Amino acid sequence: MFSKILIANRGEIACRVIATAKRLGIATVAVYSDADRDAKHTSLADEAYYLGPAAASESYLRGDAILDIAQRSGAQAIHPGYGFLSENADFCRRCDDAGVVFIGPPAAAIEAMGSKSAAKRIMAEAAVPLLPGYHGDDQDDAILKAAADDIGYPVLLKASAGGGGKGMRIIWNTEEFDSALAATRREARNAFGDDKMLVEKYLTGPRHVELQVFCDQHGNAVHLFERDCSLQRRHQKVIEEAPAPGMSETLRQAMGDAALQAARAIGYQGAGTVEFLLGDDGGFYFMEMNTRLQVEHPVTEMISGQDLVEWQLLVASGNPLPCAQSDLQIRGHAFEARLYAEDAEQGFLPQTGRLNHLRFPEESDAIRVDSGVRSGDSISMYYDPMIAKLIVWDEDRDRALRRLQWALSKCQIDGLTTNRDFLLQLASHPAFAASDFDTGFIDKHVEQMKADAEQRRAGQQQEHAALVALHCLLSEQAQTATAATPWHADNWRMNLPKARALSLDINGQPIDISARAQDGGWQLQIDDRSLTASGELRGERLNAELDGRRLTANSVSDGDKHVLFLEDGSTLRYQLRRYQSGEQEQHGGLLAPMNGRIVSLLVKPEQAVKKGDVLLIMEAMKMEHSVTAPADGSVMQFHFAEGELVEGGAALLAFEEASA
Repeated sequence: MFSKILIANRGEIACRVIATAKRLGIATVAVYSDADRDAKHTSLADEAYYLGPAAASESYLRGDAILDIAQRSGAQAIHPGYGFLSENADFCRRCDDAGVVFIGPPAAAIEAMGSKSAAKRIMAEAAVPLLPGYHGDDQDDAILKAAADDIGYPVLLKASAGGGGKGMRIIWNTEEFDSALAATRREARNAFGDDKMLVEKYLTGPRHVELQVFCDQHGNAVHLFERDCSLQRRHQKVIEEAPAPGMSETLRQAMGDAALQAARAIGYQGAGTVEFLLGDDGGFYFMEMNTRLQVEHPVTEMISGQDLVEWQLLVASGNPLPCAQSDLQIRGHAFEARLYAEDAEQGFLPQTGRLNHLRFPEESDAIRVDSGVRSGDSISMYYDPMIAKLIVWDEDRDRALRRLQWALSKCQIDGLTTNRDFLLQLASHPAFAASDFDTGFIDKHVEQMKADAEQRRAGQQQEHAALVALHCLLSEQAQTATAATPWHADNWRMNLPKARALSLDINGQPIDISARAQDGGWQLQIDDRSLTASGELRGERLNAELDGRRLTANSVSDGDKHVLFLEDGSTLRYQLRRYQSGEQEQHGGLLAPMNGRIVSLLVKPEQAVKKGDVLLIMEAMKMEHSVTAPADGSVMQFHFAEGELVEGGAALLAFEEASA
């Protein structure tokens, strides 16, 4: 076994690898960029070395610098995590040449699966089931379009070197093929430096089921059962579970045999994942093989009782697999929910900013949190916007799902918009609870989920406003408790009950509340409703009673901004309004939806456009986002050039609507 390893990664996965290494008594070396100088993984490791600027191309993708640090620090092996250099065959070879063990498969196996088109050919020869598609080397646009027409729409256009949902488009008809191909090539070049494409039949209504495989250097191979990863947005997973619901032992064995067949066909070693599309008729088809540890590996660990990072270290150091297939058994059910800094109600736009407050439920044998950030850290535009992975386990799927719902409701995050509420909605959806889902589940239900969330917020608005008002009044009361005279108290009047007019902004919505002190509490008037409210503040804890109903909340304050985290998972952000503000004037312009880079300007100044036309394309975290015309009109001027970095909220262009 190694005595010291270098982790060529950052964030959550770097912290995850460090945890197992510490348990095994292995020293760890971290690397960091300018953006990660004070990151969590650098403080957990035994040593940390500077790599370079924030951009991944100048830091975490610099194989030469990472190898130099490995040799200077005396690290015997490099764990690549996932992403960055984890599936880079050239880096694997350079590690071998330098006498440093690459904790992953051989370079030849990475290469074989790194090209999706080559992988399909290998799988066909190994008799692994495949979907109809074009995986050829001729990349002429006309050839690809002809292949799509022959296969029949819908088709999936996919970057041959892609992964993680990037460089993928579903194309529904021949008319949209050309523009979709151009956009997918751009995204693939930006994310992978390779715009080679493959075209496959798009299977409507499938589930995404993958098999965790492990192979050692002695010819042993096992699978550690399946994971269902069907809940996805933008082809990226958000909730995963193991085992897959409704999986029969016959189908599990067939898929497991096919996965091991795929691994043996390329002489695989280490941890790998073979991904399949599973039809409702029980037919399954090879999608790709990821030659690394997966983001969702914790659900496999929870149901198998195995530490997959430990297995990686054992195999890479030349040891045989610690278990045979017959030794492995499924125990219970596990879910993983990925907490991202993104706005689910605005097309899952990634968010950047500081995590002012971050608190997770207490960890146990049944609840696990894998995170690479802490309160006070920032989510930057340079890397994946993941905050944490919340993993839960219980004896069966129903109980595990209830535990997931509870654990999500206890996650407290403030400082930037996250998908926490969206995940809680997904986990609570009756169709998901009934295992009635496929890869199109989110697209199918997202608009109704938005409407349901809005209706629920409207139904709770007055009670939430009362709770906010009570917190505000108790906070002011505490601040004025030591006042020398009653005239220090706000709105004090001789011979009249103490009254207070509150003008608040709650979750971005203005609301006016009148409060009158009475009987140790307040009578609150909110719109047409009158409520009695009383309670106490004990540190961060608010104990409240509204019309005889007891409620509790955790409170966090930052200057004049306050947040209440309720027991049911609701989050109330509020501040006193200092003035009445109308709608934000945009001065005929369009604002950047997030921090990012201008990829392409698609119209010329003063060119007439129609509502919905794409005006420019921005890129953030390796994903493209289109900015469209809000109405018929003309772009008078662009404020940024192609390639320039833009902060979220910045005016991108001057736009003039067409006269009626």
